[in-house]
Amino acid sequence: METLITPLQVLKTAFGESEMLPPETVAAADIAAAEERWIVPAIGRKLHAKLLAGAHAQFCADYLAAPVAFFTRTLVQPRLDIRTDRTGTAAPRSSYGQPANDEALRQQHRRLLQEARTLLRRATEHLRTHAADYPDYDPDNDPTARCTIESGIVLQNNQRRS
Repeated sequence: METLITPLQVLKTAFGESEMLPPETVAAADIAAAEERWIVPAIGRKLHAKLLAGAHAQFCADYLAAPVAFFTRTLVQPRLDIRTDRTGTAAPRSSYGQPANDEALRQQHRRLLQEARTLLRRATEHLRTHAADYPDYDPDNDPTARCTIESGIVLQNNQRRS
């Protein structure tokens, strides 16, 4: 499965140094799902296919790697917050820590999405301002060019808060 970044890049970018996780925590399918859900609608399937083929590698590294990593973490995080085995599903507990409460989990999820969306907006703004360099990008099909969601409110671009 082809993706814009590797599972190791997700771990290094979206998880902190203290969050030691094995490489198999993130699968290529997780990254592909994040790209399909958030990246492809913003940049278009045609440009995404070119990026997967290796075109515009510097743009991918500088502008898309981080949002892909953070969007991927938003998909993976719920799996890390609970464990499922033959006895059912439970929050992990240990002698040195307790699971986060629901409010802390919601805040973390909102923060991750906000950071990922901000970085994706940065990438699409770069695409719009350098349109001649990216002929496969169609700003008319980019929802981030028309509106954004902040605190659950849909805003047209000219209404976006600074």
